[in-house]
Amino acid sequence: MALRIDDMDKKILGELQRDAAQSLDEIAKRVGSSKTPVWNRIRKLKEAGVIRQQTVLLDAEALGFEACFFVLIRTSEHEADWQQKFLKALRERPEVLEAHRLAGDIDYILKVQVQNARAYDTFYQALISEVKVHNVTALLSMEEIKSTSMLPL
Repeated sequence: MALRIDDMDKKILGELQRDAAQSLDEIAKRVGSSKTPVWNRIRKLKEAGVIRQQTVLLDAEALGFEACFFVLIRTSEHEADWQQKFLKALRERPEVLEAHRLAGDIDYILKVQVQNARAYDTFYQALISEVKVHNVTALLSMEEIKSTSMLPL
């Protein structure tokens, strides 16, 4: 049976998305509850897989990762063997922040965060040496206008 998410759960999740470092007391106060029921709800949400992990968001530019590329990939290979090899190559590269399989003319889109264009080229050369792709288009993001990991609860 799937976990039923009610309004209180959504408030708690909203607070955790806003700042997961808050104490249980702070979250309880903000959602109008007490500490123990909030803790129990968070535990149930974790057990159900609604909360996958708690992490910290870092400022890429402050750490020297100033170039964000969106990489569009088309392939003529669609066999399971190729796909496994491709997915393995992506998972092993920490500069790939996101990877999506798409419907339409483009097969995959990647979000790649690197220090600069030279670092992107190193990434690109390594990727195409491991897996065969038909076409790769890299788009440099000139400015990040909005970025969030918060779901609209």
